[in-house]
Amino acid sequence: MYESDVGLLAPGWAGSPAETATGDSAFLQAMLDAEAALTRAQSLCGLAPVEAGRAVTAAADASRFDERDVALRARASGNPVTPLVFDLVDAVEQDVRPYVHRGASSQDILDTAAMLIAARALAPVLDDLARSAEAVARLALAHRNTPMAGRTLTQHAVPTTFGLKAAGWRALILDARDRLSAVRESLPAQLGGAAGTLAAFDTFAPIGEAEVADDDRRGLTVLQAFAKELGLAEPLLPWLSLRTPIADLAGALAFTAGALGKLAADVLNLSRTEIGEVTEGKGGGSSTMPHKANPVRATLIAAAARRAPGLAATLYGSLAAEDERPAGSWHAEWEPLRELLRLVGGAAYDAAELTDQLRVVPYAMRENLQLTDGLIVSERLAAVFAERIGRKRAKEVLVSAAARARAETTDLADVLGDVLAEEPELAGLDLSDLTEPARYTGCAGALTDRALDRG
Repeated sequence: MYESDVGLLAPGWAGSPAETATGDSAFLQAMLDAEAALTRAQSLCGLAPVEAGRAVTAAADASRFDERDVALRARASGNPVTPLVFDLVDAVEQDVRPYVHRGASSQDILDTAAMLIAARALAPVLDDLARSAEAVARLALAHRNTPMAGRTLTQHAVPTTFGLKAAGWRALILDARDRLSAVRESLPAQLGGAAGTLAAFDTFAPIGEAEVADDDRRGLTVLQAFAKELGLAEPLLPWLSLRTPIADLAGALAFTAGALGKLAADVLNLSRTEIGEVTEGKGGGSSTMPHKANPVRATLIAAAARRAPGLAATLYGSLAAEDERPAGSWHAEWEPLRELLRLVGGAAYDAAELTDQLRVVPYAMRENLQLTDGLIVSERLAAVFAERIGRKRAKEVLVSAAARARAETTDLADVLGDVLAEEPELAGLDLSDLTEPARYTGCAGALTDRALDRG
């Protein structure tokens, strides 16, 4: 019987840094790191021998433990910390055992481990976002003035530039970077004890002549040392049932998936055979059609963007946690959080490759601008005509001309030549200039420049 989840149905994150950072072995190590840090923190606070901190840290090596056995035994307690603590106790000498997991709850360790996993998983995500932002900045700069059809509600609207589109992708990627960076910096340790009061630490006797904090502040001192040992933020309060850190992380991850999903959606649309304005540098093949070069990276990113909101919704739902430690809502977070980290990690990894290798096809953009035979600049014509014959008459003239152009499948400029002969007030207008799409891109270049100024 096969037991391993090797990512067979998850090509979006299989093989990415997120897979390694969020696997069972990584979670096991993060829980052990939390346990070791807790003992070291108590050593620093005079509540445990220095040797105990060293011994637990030396024993807290995931390779020494059977993660499958821990997982199976976790069914009895409802979480993997309880059986792991038993194994960690057995892994140290008799005189060290009283200092393993002392004063903590299982939720303290698992929540802290989740924050460690998030911090470690987000590091490569931020690196990949930086790579994507740099790649699309190059595209925006290179194609600052490359005209293309702007599309609204699936139809040609007015001309724009590919540079502005790429600048928009970069803006979203940087928005995601900023949100994830802020969340990563604020990821807190968790230490509250049985019910969030840190009461157990008040009862521990000092070791030897060690100077320790007053009884009612010992827990706070340990909490501060614990967070520092782990490189995590010190929380204002234990957050056993105050799930702001999870909700903030979920929101930033879901936003990132959506931001990358926008990029993917545009690439998927623009790489359609009948559009052909961009192509993935390394398209994926088909099992039956030799000619296919599918936009695989964009497809996987799009899949992640569709799944992420549902996972985030589950994590937001866990905000409604009862009592000082909840039943069910906390447990419901573990798998969605890991999957969300994996999806976003995989999407960022794919986006970095996609943007670096994306090929732009300016001639296809130019050809597609002509598909409406000049109608794409009707907004410009309306504005120019209105100055001479009024808005109402201008609209009438252009609606009639557009209908005729479509009916006769001819260029709008040809029809307007007849119109100008019938409208003296429009005499002298340069139709070749007015109907040139590349000359009606507004502030696209300036907007691109402004977007690229953002660091």
